[in-house]
This record gives sequence, structure tokens and C-alpha cells, in this order.
Amino acid sequence: MALGRAIVAAAAGWLAVAAPCAHAEEALPAELQGVTVEEHLGRAIPGELTFRDSTGATVRFADLVDDGIPVLLTLNYYSCTTLCGVQLNALLSALRPFDWVPGEKYRIVTVSIDPSESPELAAGKRKNYLDSLGKGDVDWQFLVGDAATVAALADTVGFRYRYDDASKQFAHPAVLTFLAPGGTVARYVYGLEYTDRDLRFALMEAAAGRLGSPVDKLILSCFHYNESTGRYTPFAFGIMRLGGIVSLFAVGLLGAAMWRVERKPRIPGSDT
Repeated sequence: MALGRAIVAAAAGWLAVAAPCAHAEEALPAELQGVTVEEHLGRAIPGELTFRDSTGATVRFADLVDDGIPVLLTLNYYSCTTLCGVQLNALLSALRPFDWVPGEKYRIVTVSIDPSESPELAAGKRKNYLDSLGKGDVDWQFLVGDAATVAALADTVGFRYRYDDASKQFAHPAVLTFLAPGGTVARYVYGLEYTDRDLRFALMEAAAGRLGSPVDKLILSCFHYNESTGRYTPFAFGIMRLGGIVSLFAVGLLGAAMWRVERKPRIPGSDT
């Protein structure tokens, strides 16, 4: 069991980096073949899928995506002792300085891939993470579901995972999936380290421009989504364009100031 646990734990970090590369699967040990992400951009989550939340209440997935705000979706499981805690803690670190509060401009939904887990376990995890986040009772749902429902959700977003008998754990990739209002897949962000910039840009793209200030949108033009890394990286032309806009703005301010000086009434007998 210790060997199996070590294999899953070691490969989990590798998967977090390599998941965007479809060809990387050949380098995995046999136990982890098929554990990856197949990006299904534009695919819609079946609205009839139902889960139970941390209170035990039944939740239709359609109700989580029909109020006009994007959804940040994570697939984990609550008894995980390796990758899930690392990934969710990384998400917490990005959320703390992030000024968009879940429930106002977006929602977070975490779904357990282990069909044996209970709403009570989900409730404990939700309390722990919300206490650590320190922003009150925000809209971060922790859900559980039966095997068929969880498999249907995972299949829709292309999240490929498997159960390892030796370690009694699930092997799975680390990825944040961003859903547009209505529940279509809009963006994937990979890894075990996220920034508030990653969250902001992915949510803005998922919301199709309905989120973010004019300054946010201008800054987004300086970055592009890197398909090979699954992250947002600086875009040279965008930065040059932003620099040009800032320069024009500065020149405009200088010109306005000079124009005001020129129009200032001269005092008779004064040299100025």
C-alpha cells in the first residue's frame, strides 16, 4: 500500500504540470495511464445532473449555472491525503488577495469524485476552507454524488481519473475548470499554484466580457492563454500596445496642462 500511495502522490504533481500535453501520457506508469484532461471547450454540462450539498439537500447542476455568473469548478475528493489538499490550498492562496468574492461575480463548485463520500464529510471540508479563506459564508459549494452522476460530469469536462487499488486512492489531474453562465466549458487552468490574475482572466473570459473593469480588460489584452502550460502569460504586442496607450494618455495630459497655461489671462504690466 505504501508503494501504491507513493506512486499516486509522486505522479500527481507530474500530472498537474503535464495534463495540458496529450502526448505526455506515454511517460506515466501503467497505474496512471489515462489520467489526464481532454479539453472539451464549448461543451455544456448536462443540466439534469443532481448532487447533494453539504447540508444534504439535493442540488441540480443547472441551478448552479443559470443565474448569469460563471462557475469555477474543481473535481477532488474530501478524504484525499495527497493532491487534493495541495490543489485546494493553492486555490485558497489565490482567493485570499482576490477582490472578487464568490457569490457576487462568480461561484465556486467543488465536486467529490468519490461516490462513497457523504454530505457530512463535505460539510466539514467546506467549513475548514471557508474558515481559512476568512471571507465569511461565501458561495463555495461542496457537493457529493453517485458514481454515474460524477462520471457524467467528469466525462463532460474531460476530467480523466481512476481508482488505485493498491493505495485505496483516486489518481487524478489538478485543474480548475471555468464554466460560462449556462454551464458550457470555457477555460482550463492547470497546476498546483494559481494567482489572482489567473482567476480574474479566466472568469472574465468565461463571462464573455461581462466581468471586469475597463482597466481589467485593458490589462487582459497584455496577456494570452498559453495552450502548452494552461496559464496566462505576458503578450509582447499587448504590452507594447498598452505602453502606447499610456504614452498617448500622458501626452494628452501634458498638452491639456500646457493649453490651460496658455489660456490663463495675462496681468497687465506682468512679464508672465
